Amino acid sequence: MSAAGERRAGSPWIAVVVVVLAACATPTERIHERAATLGFERINLSGAPFEHVAFAAGTVRGSTTLHVYVEHDGTPWIVSTLPSSDPTPRRPLALELMAQDPAPRLFLGRPCYFATDDAARCNVLVWTHQRYSPEVVRSMVAALRNHLAAHPYREIVLIGYSGGGTIAWLMAAAMPEVSGVVTVAANLDIDEWARIHDYSPLAGSRNPATAPPLRATTRQTHFYGGRDTNVTPAVVASFLRNHPEARAIEIADYDHECCWVARWSALLPALAQREPSVAHAPPAAIGVVSRPPN
Repeated sequence: MSAAGERRAGSPWIAVVVVVLAACATPTERIHERAATLGFERINLSGAPFEHVAFAAGTVRGSTTLHVYVEHDGTPWIVSTLPSSDPTPRRPLALELMAQDPAPRLFLGRPCYFATDDAARCNVLVWTHQRYSPEVVRSMVAALRNHLAAHPYREIVLIGYSGGGTIAWLMAAAMPEVSGVVTVAANLDIDEWARIHDYSPLAGSRNPATAPPLRATTRQTHFYGGRDTNVTPAVVASFLRNHPEARAIEIADYDHECCWVARWSALLPALAQREPSVAHAPPAAIGVVSRPPN
């Protein structure tokens, strides 16, 4: 057999090895690789008391607005009675949303996610029952403020997907400097969400639905999918009953994952709208129903 023939014969095996090695990569390794591929810069930010992994991108000359993305809960549990040892998401959808956004932006990692050097402070409560706790929110706020001290912006918009949206809302409540908060498929009433799924209550976590309203100067937009069976329209409706000032936009044909990333660039213009009402929607071509859920 010729040398060329040996290389051709070996190629399928090389491909198999590459696939196997990729499959063996940890969720954290895959996210760091994906962020690098997207051209994002990894930075480490100190919170209080946690350390945070973050990714920055999109320096735009003259821009005055920073979009801050917060990722979903990931894998807090292996099964209902066994907490995960690493909650880092297998599919980081907020990272992919950020990739569609041309604005200056920061992906702010949650405590104990993405392999921070913080093992002494990390325990399973941080990503299970206390995932939305005051301690978690305080550390996220402190980390963001440390970043803003070196990179000031006039307007800060927090954007969170799923449980990251819940974190983003709670951060906005603690940060007068935040001008807007946007959530995507977020469980904004964690008690109702737990009740619907027969989950244990998240003892130690704060519930946006029972918290005081955000400041009138903080505009908020909450996207949700009409076909979402994880964060159902009923969860959004429960939140809105206590927060009628919030603006909710239903995308009738979307579920919890489909098709937020693919259509995010079409939804982004809604972030700039300042009206608190639900009277305005992105283009009808993406199937938007701009109204509160029943």
